[in-house]
Parts: sequence; C-alpha cells; structure tokens
Amino acid sequence: MSGTDITPTSMDQELPPPVEAPTTTNKRFVVPTIVSIIVFLLLALVVFMRWRADSLTNKVALSSSAKPVSVVKAKDSHYQPSRAYVGTLEPWVEAKIGPQFVAAYIDTVLVRPGAVVKKGDVLATLDCRNANAQSQAVAMEARALDARQKALADETTRLSSLLDGGFVAPNQVEQQSAQSAAEQARLLAQKAKLLGTSLEVNDCILRAPFDGEIGQRSLDPGAFVHPGDAIVTSVDRSTVRYTGDVPERDFDMVPPGKSVTLHVYATGRDIPAVIARRAPSADPATRTVHIEVDIADPTHSVPVFTTGELHVEVGEPIHATELPLVAATIRGEKANVFVVEGDVAHQRVFGYVGEVGGSVFLDSSLAPGTLVVTEGRALLNDGDKVSAKVAQPSEPKPKPDEPKPKPE
Repeated sequence: MSGTDITPTSMDQELPPPVEAPTTTNKRFVVPTIVSIIVFLLLALVVFMRWRADSLTNKVALSSSAKPVSVVKAKDSHYQPSRAYVGTLEPWVEAKIGPQFVAAYIDTVLVRPGAVVKKGDVLATLDCRNANAQSQAVAMEARALDARQKALADETTRLSSLLDGGFVAPNQVEQQSAQSAAEQARLLAQKAKLLGTSLEVNDCILRAPFDGEIGQRSLDPGAFVHPGDAIVTSVDRSTVRYTGDVPERDFDMVPPGKSVTLHVYATGRDIPAVIARRAPSADPATRTVHIEVDIADPTHSVPVFTTGELHVEVGEPIHATELPLVAATIRGEKANVFVVEGDVAHQRVFGYVGEVGGSVFLDSSLAPGTLVVTEGRALLNDGDKVSAKVAQPSEPKPKPDEPKPKPE
C-alpha cells in the first residue's frame, strides 16, 4: 500500500447517498396552483347553481296558462215540480202485551224479537198462585151460597103450601121469601166476584191477540209487572202505513187517491203508492194536516217505525236543461255556471227552475250540449283559459232488489 492511495473503509461504503432538500422555488408555485384550482371549482359550482335555478323558474304568467278543469255537457230534460214530506212507517196493528188486572212476577217469556206468532199462541206466563187461591176460595163460597139458597127456596115453597090451610101465618111466609131472595142476591154477587177473579187468573197467561211478529221484548222472567206494563210488543206488517203531516197550504196537493212515490230510507227502495186518507182539519198547534198511505207488504220486507219520504208531484212538467248540482252556484232564483267556449271559460247566469237528487234544472236559455265546468270552477274567473276534460257519466248502481248486470 502506497502513501498516495486511499482505500475506503467498510464504514464509508455503508452510508446512503445524500438527499437534496426542496428548493424555495418549488414551494412558491405549488400553493398558488392549489388555490387557483379551488377557486375555479367554486366559481364553476356557483355558475351551475345559477343556471339550474334559472331553468326551474316559470317565466310564463299564471294568468295566461290554461287551468285544468272537468266539464260535462248540458242535457235537454224536463223538470217535474214536487213536494217531499218526511214521515214514519208504522205497522197496521201493534199491541203492547202485558197484564191488565193482576200484578205479579214474570214466570216465563217464550218469544224473542223476530219470532212469528199466530193468534192465541202463549207468549208469556205470570206467577199467579195467589190469584188462583183467591179464585178457588170465591168459587167455594159461591157453591155454599148456592146450596143455602136452594134450601131456602124449598122451605119457602113448603110454607106457601101450608098457607091455604091456615097452618102458618102469612107473615112467616113473607119473611121466608125475603130471606130466600136476599140469599139469591148474595149468590149473584159472589158469582160476579168469581168472574173477576177468573179474569185475573186468565190474565196470568198472555197470548198473541193476532197473527204477527214480535217487535220488542221489554222484560225477562223474574221481573215484577203491574197492570199496563208491556212484556213484549207484537206488530202486524201485512200492511204498512205511512203517517205524516203536510203544511196547511199543501192541503189541495194531497187529496185521497193521488198517486205518490214512497222512498224507504232503511232499504233504499222507491214504492209507488196512493194516498189513502187525509184529515179534514189541521192540527191547531202546528197548522199541519195529517195524511196516511197504505202499502201492502205480504213479504214483510219493509221495517216499521222507520223513516219514509213521500214524494208528491204537483203542476205540469217544465222544459229545462239538466246539469249536475256541483256545476252551479244557486242564489235565489238565479244560478251561476261556467261555460266553456273553445279554450276559454265564461261565467254565465241562468234562471233556476229546481233540483232533484244530484241534478239541477235551469231554464232552456242554456242550450243543451253546452260544456259546463264541474270540477275546478272555484279557481276560475271570467275569461280564464282552461284545459277541459270531459267527465264520463257514472253508471247507475243497481237497486238492492235488482241483479247486477253480467259482463258480456
């Protein structure tokens, strides 16, 4: 080894190469670049949001846009003036069955509401042991009086036969006759009392007074009843009677024999009928006239003590234009409607004729076939543009006693 050569040691060979530190020039360019990118993204986001807001803004005035409405065509029709009177559907015969003479505990009640009974059927019984004992005592006393009266009558006959021979005094015969007559009177009184006790005994078995149905059961076995209390109520529905009252000014509109239509609220049925009776005078308190309509119901399909509405047609039919009731605003004798001409709705006023059910009838100046607004009219003003949709008429629902139509 020479003095000029330098041999690296093992320690010098294991050291890593030196790393250069970042310069100040690189830092000066990186930070502004990042800030510029962030600012650019924010500006782009602001521009996008502004564009999106402008695209969603409606620049068309609401008054100039067409309003969606539903319309129907006015129909040519006739209006029949009528009157409607609400009344009660009553059974032809009704009986509240209970004791009339005796007060006692109820022993049995054999029927419940809906039961069909025949005249004479036993409906209930009472515990009448006291009445039975009293009736037997009266019967025995009457039998004793009867035997005593017969003995007195025979003795009077024998004394009368001795009167001709002078064996008895006339005064004795007269006293005997008077005693026999008095005993006869007591016997008749006792028989009358026996009849009263027999009625009390018979009152302990309550029977159906006519063919009918049980409408109510008011009391059960074990209850104590007095004369006049009702245990069950029986009704006869072979004929149903509508009873109602009409104002005195409608007296001439409801003469007996006039054809009417009776609407039964409970079943929804309309039954043709005829007015059977009309009172000749009005009630002084209410100034109403009582009327009655008889309806034959052999199938017992009409429930009694329910509500019925009597419809009576008056006057002559009037030519008119028919609309749904929701298409008109009625004020007195006038009706406001919106008619559609082209794509514009105009408010018009027509004469009000009347209404039936869900229909209103206006004068014939409203031409049949005119489009009239039904839905959406609350938001309309005269002259507004509309987008009209013709409403389809709903199919009438079948009545309860009519079969539903089968699809073809």
